[in-house]
Amino acid sequence: MNAAKRHAIFERLRAINPAPTTELEYRTPFELLVAVILSAQATDVGVNRATQRLYAVANTPRGILELGLDGLKEHIRTIGLFNSKASNIIKTCEILVHQHDGEVPRERAALEALPGVGRKTANVVLNTAFGEPTIAVDTHIFRVANRTRIAPGKTPLEVERKLLRFTPKEFRRDAHHWLILHGRYTCRARRPLCPECVIHDLCEFRDKTPADSHP
Repeated sequence: MNAAKRHAIFERLRAINPAPTTELEYRTPFELLVAVILSAQATDVGVNRATQRLYAVANTPRGILELGLDGLKEHIRTIGLFNSKASNIIKTCEILVHQHDGEVPRERAALEALPGVGRKTANVVLNTAFGEPTIAVDTHIFRVANRTRIAPGKTPLEVERKLLRFTPKEFRRDAHHWLILHGRYTCRARRPLCPECVIHDLCEFRDKTPADSHP
């Protein structure tokens, strides 16, 4: 795929959604961090339902530590893998309190040192909470990047690096949100909505869903 086509793709995605953001509900970087940790193998809707209850009683590292492990579990038990996630969140809160004055760090290395925080989670926090031009490659973005050929790659890290290299600078900050939303609602894993897609003619996916097909 050439540079002009990539530019046109992002122009169209921006035109239909000029100010994209995450569908996770949050008010502070810490609330976002906890929500992203909980979102692994869970839906944003399910996470939002749990965090609404949790943040009503505790939405700071110290507040969650006061809840304790069992108290935290009670609020997030509807989330998959809640036991391990609760343990990681408690350990993360301890590090934030003792090493970062209760604040979420803005440095990648410090974020990735937190239990339950990998490269993808760090990228989400850096991008969404702090406005850094990072791209967190989840299953949706990995699929869209490979299908469209915007940034084909065999691993999430390869796709991430290609997206950062090939995405025009003016689109880099919001590219993460455009691509994930496009993958979630249009370029779906099964029966993508190709006839309704705004980048249908620019996409290089060979097996497009035909116009007379129903989702």
